[in-house]
Amino acid sequence: MRERLSELMQEALNLIKQCNYDDDIEKIRVQFLGKKGELTSILRSMAQLTEEERPVIGKIANEVRMAIEANINEFKDALAERLKEEKLKTERVDVTMPSKYPQMGRRHPLMQVKEELEDLFLSMGYNVIEGPEVDTVQNNFDDLNAPEDHPSRDMSDTFYLADGIVLRTQTSPVQIRTMKTQEPPIRMVSAGRTFRFDEVDDTHSPMFHQMECLVIDKGVTMANLKDAINQFVKQMFGDEMKTRFRPHNFPFTEPSAEVDVSCLKCKGKGCELCNNTGWSMELLGCGMVHPNVLRNCGIDPEIYSGFAFGMGIDRVAMVKYGINNIRLLFDNDERFLKQF
Repeated sequence: MRERLSELMQEALNLIKQCNYDDDIEKIRVQFLGKKGELTSILRSMAQLTEEERPVIGKIANEVRMAIEANINEFKDALAERLKEEKLKTERVDVTMPSKYPQMGRRHPLMQVKEELEDLFLSMGYNVIEGPEVDTVQNNFDDLNAPEDHPSRDMSDTFYLADGIVLRTQTSPVQIRTMKTQEPPIRMVSAGRTFRFDEVDDTHSPMFHQMECLVIDKGVTMANLKDAINQFVKQMFGDEMKTRFRPHNFPFTEPSAEVDVSCLKCKGKGCELCNNTGWSMELLGCGMVHPNVLRNCGIDPEIYSGFAFGMGIDRVAMVKYGINNIRLLFDNDERFLKQF
């Protein structure tokens, strides 16, 4: 059996030297070392040996196995190196060829406007505060002085998730949270998604984006509100832009107003975009914070006053970029988005 093991090893080593590819070496490995290989067959016949011969033959068989495996591994390493050298010789990179640039995305116009608004108000001394999109009826309606029979509370207008829990219909609940947790003076803005049961048309969507501003301090007046809005409009749209305040009614402010801005295209002269009125669509709503709202948040209205205004970021983007249909902001049409 010793002679057979020696012959087996020499035969395997000779065959390994003749190999050229991985397939060849794998066949040799299976032939000699596989489950039905020649060395395996010899090891199985060791039961016929005497107790004295078994350890001696076993040691020799193990040495034969190790020698065959070592030669197989050496061949694989040498083959890999040879293939690498051949690849380096045959595969060359032409550095003069033009590169293939990946298609770059763009910031969505809504996100561009949101970040621009936040940066603008930060430069004006406001803090940017975030709040949850799911909030309580208490924060979303009750503490904002909304009457029990107010239409906005109806299930046909608001998404109710559970008893006392809603998808926020505005970013105003963040103002309530801020007033309850911070002592005046307060200067803050909050931006994010809001939700209402609106029918989809050119200017409305059931999901839209809002930003609201709140200032609470001693001696705050309507003049401060108008000045803040005029500063914002001029910095956002240009120094030539004008504002128009129209009386309105909001439960959380008194007095209240809606604000229009000059048409971006004609600068107030009148054109087809603004139906020759010289004014764009309504930009935002505003007013002096209602005393009841201050009391609900633990702030004494005899000492402090404040103003608030809120706008749809979608609407600001439409005014800024001359977009005439809000659907374009949510269609994810690359032809539209690439313009920004």
